[in-house]
Amino acid sequence: MKRIILVICGLVVLGTSCKRNITDLNIDPKNPSTAPSYAFFTNAQRSLMNTLTSSNVNLNIFRLIVQHWQETTYTDESNYDLATRSINDAVWNALYRDVLRDFQESKNLIPKDVSDPAVQKNELAITDLMQVVAWYYLVTTYGDIPYTEALDINKPFPKYDDAKTIYNDLLTRLDADIADLSSSAGSFGGADIIYGGDVSKWKKFANSFKLKMGMTIADVDNAKAKSTVEAAVAAGVFTSNADNAQFRYLSSPPNTNPIWVDLVQSGRKDFVAASTLVNKMEALDDPRSDNYFTVDANGGYSGGDPGESSNYATFSKPDEKITAPDFPALLLDYSEVEFFLAEAVQRGYSVGGTAAGHYANAITASIVYWGGTTGEATSYLSQSSVAYNPANWKMSIGIQKWIALYNRGWEAWIEWRRLDYPQLMPASQALSDIPVRYPYPVNEQNVNRINYEAAAAAIGGDDVTTKLWWDIH
Repeated sequence: MKRIILVICGLVVLGTSCKRNITDLNIDPKNPSTAPSYAFFTNAQRSLMNTLTSSNVNLNIFRLIVQHWQETTYTDESNYDLATRSINDAVWNALYRDVLRDFQESKNLIPKDVSDPAVQKNELAITDLMQVVAWYYLVTTYGDIPYTEALDINKPFPKYDDAKTIYNDLLTRLDADIADLSSSAGSFGGADIIYGGDVSKWKKFANSFKLKMGMTIADVDNAKAKSTVEAAVAAGVFTSNADNAQFRYLSSPPNTNPIWVDLVQSGRKDFVAASTLVNKMEALDDPRSDNYFTVDANGGYSGGDPGESSNYATFSKPDEKITAPDFPALLLDYSEVEFFLAEAVQRGYSVGGTAAGHYANAITASIVYWGGTTGEATSYLSQSSVAYNPANWKMSIGIQKWIALYNRGWEAWIEWRRLDYPQLMPASQALSDIPVRYPYPVNEQNVNRINYEAAAAAIGGDDVTTKLWWDIH
C-alpha cells in the first residue's frame, strides 16, 4: 500500500491528474484506436484500384474471361471455375469490406476532421462518388445485392435490394455529388492518389462516370439513358488523355502495381497472351501489339488458346511496362468516354459530333495512351476492317472497345455483355457458358440464407448464365 501511495503522490507532484495518466497507459501510440478521415479514404482508393487491377487468380480473372490473357499451367480459372478459389466471394468481400466500409468510415469522420465547410462538402461529395463507383461494380457483377442495410452494423443479415432500384439511387447520389463539388475550395490534397484533391477534375470525372452509367442502361431504359447522358455531356466530360482517372503506383513496395506483385515480385509465369485477342489484332494490323505484348519465340505475336495449357516460353506475354512496379491503373479514360459518345450519337442522343468522329477519337486516344502516334491511328482507321460501320455499329464499337480495354478486364467484361461483341466462344474445357454474372458468395448462402434465397429467386436463379436486368440481348 505504501508503494502505491508513493507512486500516486509522485504523479501528483509531476503536475498531472492521476486519472488522466492512468487512462493514458491504456493507449498504444503505435496502434491508434482512431485514424484520420483521409487515411480511410486513401486506403479505400487503393483497395478499389488493386481489386480492379489485380491479376491474382484468387481475386480478378476478368482478363481470362474476356480472353485477353490465357493461363499457362493451371487452366481452371480460364474455364470459369469460380468455386475452387472462391473468387466470387473474394470480389464481394473486397468491395464491401475493404472499399465501401472504409469510404463510409471516412465519411463519418470528415465532419470531425475538417473545419472548413467548403472543403468538408467537397470531401464528402468525392467520398460518396467513390462509393457510387464501387456500388456500380457490385451491382453490374451480381445483380440484386445488399444496399440499404449493407453498411449498417445493426443489420448483420442485410436484405437484398432490387438492382434496378439501386442503380437509379446511385444516379441520384451521383447528381447530388456533382452539385456539391465546388472548384473554389480544396479537398483531400495528396491523400487523393487519383487527382491530388483537384475538385475540378473530380467534377469532370463524375460527369464522365454519369455518362458511363447512362450508357450501361441504354438497351433497357433508353429514355433515362438519353436524359442522363445528355446532362452529363452538357456539364462537361473528359476531352483528352490528360483527364484520365488513374491511380499512380510507386516503384518500390508496398504501394506497387499489383500485377508486378503478382507476377514479378512473386516470380510467377502464369500468363501468356490469349490467341483470341492477339489473332484479332494481328488480322487488323493493330499498332498496339508491341505495346500490349512481348514478341513470341519466333519474333512475332501469338497467344495460347482459351482454356488450354500454354507454354510460357512459346507465346507472347504481357508487355514489360504493364508488369512494371509503377505502371498506373486506370479507373476511367478518355478513350472509353469517346466510345460512349460514339454510341450515344448512333442512338440519337444530343451530345454533339458524329458517331464516326467519336469512334476515331476513341481509337486514337487508346493508341496514343499506349505509346503510339496519331499517324499510326490514322493509318489503322483507314482500313475498311477498322473503319466505323453505322450499319453494324455494335460490332464496330464492341470489337474496338474490347481491344482498347486491354488490361482492364472487368470493364471489358461489362462492355462485352452489353454490346455482345466480339462474339467470343467459350473456353475449350469450360465448366459453363461464358459467365454473364457472378454467383453470390457461399458465405451469404450459409449465413444470410433467407435473404440470399429471395434474391436468387428474384433475378431468375443464382447462376453464371443468368443475365442481369440491363443485359437484355
